[in-house]
Amino acid sequence: MPARSAMDRRGFMQAAGAAFLATLAPERLAALERTDAVYASAFRAPDGSFGVATFSEAGQIVHRALLPARAHGLAGGAEIGRCVAFARRPGTFAYIFDPALPDGGTVIATPPDRHFFGHGAFSPDGRLLYASENDFAGNRGTIGIYDATGGWHRIGEFDAHGIGTHDICVSADGRRLVIANGGIETHPDFGRTKLNLDRMEPSLVILDTASGGLVQKHVLPAELSHLSTRHLALAPGNRIWFACQYEGDRRDMPPLAGWFAEGEALRFAALPDRTIERLGHYVGAIAVNPREGLVGLSSPKGGLVILDAADGRVLAERAIPEAAGVCAGASGIAVSTYSGRLAQTQNALAFDQHLLRIDAAGR
Repeated sequence: MPARSAMDRRGFMQAAGAAFLATLAPERLAALERTDAVYASAFRAPDGSFGVATFSEAGQIVHRALLPARAHGLAGGAEIGRCVAFARRPGTFAYIFDPALPDGGTVIATPPDRHFFGHGAFSPDGRLLYASENDFAGNRGTIGIYDATGGWHRIGEFDAHGIGTHDICVSADGRRLVIANGGIETHPDFGRTKLNLDRMEPSLVILDTASGGLVQKHVLPAELSHLSTRHLALAPGNRIWFACQYEGDRRDMPPLAGWFAEGEALRFAALPDRTIERLGHYVGAIAVNPREGLVGLSSPKGGLVILDAADGRVLAERAIPEAAGVCAGASGIAVSTYSGRLAQTQNALAFDQHLLRIDAAGR
């Protein structure tokens, strides 16, 4: 699963066009001219409104757009030059926008008996958008399939083979869909309340995208049934990294991250107890820097932990208060914070949990 290229300054400015660049304030245009990559994140503004914004590599705002409510994760479709911000559970909207011009985006909604779980992914050719959804009446996770070539209509769904379906990703060849089923039952009538902490069913699933058929399913063993599998990151060599949050006794020392590949068993990173304690038994986001062979784990309590992507060894730990999103940086792992910090810049925005490095392939 080779890494995709990130949108560089030239690609972004060509995609934006002269008309858009002319609307930027001088300081924002200067920030864009100096950056080598473009990031995106959902945010909450000081006035309580919510939105999505693009940023320079130095963390300076390039552009921002308002959203109807709080968003969570984002997906980038390199081939069609669009990104999607998904509503935070149990929200029902997704906002589709051109990262070079976030204003004027398209809002789509789930069917009445579904809500988004906050994540999604494009097929490599950009024709399909997959979204993690909750069939709350049936108490099962589903993957909604949307036509990204015309109208963003929902054209079908796959069974996620689990509950609490959260993050998803698609293999580089488009043949496989990987799903992190957190195993936690929720229902919009009860907001964000977790309804089954005494009988969780976390799992990691691989589906065939041609048929929706189940290729592989890893159900976590009974002793790890409180380890909710939440977020995913693809690495070279068909390796899939996953990150977890623990819903059990805080005196336990559960593994919080690991990896697997199709046809292989799960392997967990051997994190030291002090690292697990520092993370607060919770990894909020995970990212891979394939060029440098690194995996980044973020936690609002524990900051950033960097692992060796080859064997899961801890290489470094950084105390970053309220660490939120992570993605591959120009060097190492880029980190945003809930308090609005990205790289050297402190913004008057509260970033949400995930940070997207925007792809430029196909532009």
